[in-house]
Amino acid sequence: MKVVLFCGGLGTRMRDYSESIPKPMVPIGYRPILWHVMRYYAHFGHKEFILCLGYKADVIKNYFLNYNEWLSNDFTYNGGDVVLKNSDIHDWKIHFVDTGLSANVGMRLKAVERYLDGEETFLANYSDGLTDLDLNTYIDNFHKQDKVASCLCVRPSQTFHLIDADETGLVNDIKDVTKRNIWINGGYLMFKREIFDYINYGEDMVNEPFQRLIQAQQFHAYKYQGFFGVMDTFREKQQMDEMYARRETPWEVWRDRSLQKVSK
Repeated sequence: MKVVLFCGGLGTRMRDYSESIPKPMVPIGYRPILWHVMRYYAHFGHKEFILCLGYKADVIKNYFLNYNEWLSNDFTYNGGDVVLKNSDIHDWKIHFVDTGLSANVGMRLKAVERYLDGEETFLANYSDGLTDLDLNTYIDNFHKQDKVASCLCVRPSQTFHLIDADETGLVNDIKDVTKRNIWINGGYLMFKREIFDYINYGEDMVNEPFQRLIQAQQFHAYKYQGFFGVMDTFREKQQMDEMYARRETPWEVWRDRSLQKVSK
């Protein structure tokens, strides 16, 4: 199944990095978060990617055109020759598509419609979140529900407080968001090709197409309480780095679990 990855946004909340590289290229360990997302899908056998490019597209293109396998794989160095013990992307197929510098997600998806000819269903991702979700289970559930669209639905991981106040500002209640029954879009999406019937030119996904899907009862949320981490801010980038340094990387489902700590 093909995987559409939205990686053309400005990433303004990661400004310390986004002035030089696009947010999907912000590294976790040796590799950018975009690679971690792609490696996740490849582990489940989905190795054809459509990259919706925009801001600093050249950085993403150059990264893959000059990809160094030895950074994340074992190898033997002998007399100037490098013999890799394994490799990451030798069997990946990647389409690099310019979808516009300032396009929103709906416009970017519409721009790659032609690359999905013949596909009854496809996967999509915002390219800034990582999970240990069993993708096969998620896909099976999608087919069982028989809806046009599905999203991974997760609980908020960051601590902030929701306030219930009346019209005068008098506070009736304040509670940690993690204590409320609140779920958010985790960005792991799956669509039938009919999704394009719900998108008009210029529309963002959430504000118009998703609302039409909801009205037509064609949008399903897959609730998941396992690991999910997003890298939307510099603080979240630091948290990911700390997890990587401790070898607490539950999203690396392709790794030997006996060599990792499992994040609680």
